Amino acid sequence: MKKILSIVLALMLIIGAVPFAMAEDAQVAIILKALGNPFWETMKKGIEDKAAELGVQVDIFAANSEEDVEGQLLILENAIGKGYKAIGVAPLSPTNLNNAIAQAMREGIYVINIDEKVDIDALKALGGNVMGFTTTDNVAVGKIAGDDIVASLPEGGKVAIIEGKAGNASGKHRADGAKSAFDAAENIELVESQPADWDRTKAYDVATNYITKHPDLKAIYCCNDTMAMGALEAVKASNLDILVYGTDGNPDAVASVEAGELTGTVAQDPAGIGARAFELLLSYIETGAAIDLEAEVPVEYVDAFLIKKQ
Repeated sequence: MKKILSIVLALMLIIGAVPFAMAEDAQVAIILKALGNPFWETMKKGIEDKAAELGVQVDIFAANSEEDVEGQLLILENAIGKGYKAIGVAPLSPTNLNNAIAQAMREGIYVINIDEKVDIDALKALGGNVMGFTTTDNVAVGKIAGDDIVASLPEGGKVAIIEGKAGNASGKHRADGAKSAFDAAENIELVESQPADWDRTKAYDVATNYITKHPDLKAIYCCNDTMAMGALEAVKASNLDILVYGTDGNPDAVASVEAGELTGTVAQDPAGIGARAFELLLSYIETGAAIDLEAEVPVEYVDAFLIKKQ
């Protein structure tokens, strides 16, 4: 009886460790971050729409949450064993998927990096690489917001940044872009720049702390829209006139801009990023592209733009 129970439990663990089945005709799998964020939902739809347009199958998976680094790794490991010819990955951190990516490329599976940049040096040290990187120029994204904040504050003043998750390249680059705009302005003082882990509640708390410490704060730039909506709640609670900018162009943020609440959001094109990554993966399969583990990684940027109430 104990032996039977052990076998059953082992089977349950195996089943639980394989959160998907490969579609019969799918040659491509794409692994995103958590779908609770509209950015990733939009990217998923963009990939699905492109697949429908081309008449091909794609399997799309995602982590359970932004913190589920081990779960996302398990999804990739399972995908490698399922026989996909090409896999796109949007890693939760610069390194959480590196071992599996290196394994995939060594086995002849094409891998493309989507949106969140992997640590290429660390990946190459493991004997791996990626075929390409599709993303928004995140430094430019942050600078677009920073430049508009500077232009909106002709008399200058104190500003702050709410960063993403510590260590994430996209959040760091957006913050760096905004900082470059602030540094170039003689009358703008950056007084705070702290992470809120892409989380609305944490951003509310961070913004509340900023406002308490700096009641004369003039503007807050947030590295995604989820955090911007949290920061906006904190500003409303303070009854102060503080500009709040977000990033991504998520539907709730755009609606808030149109309602005259959120000052602006730098809209990315997640559907375009995902669709382009999918097209590239298909092209690698169709052309039999060579895998070069030492090659420089080509980058394809998809443009971003500011949405602001006129």
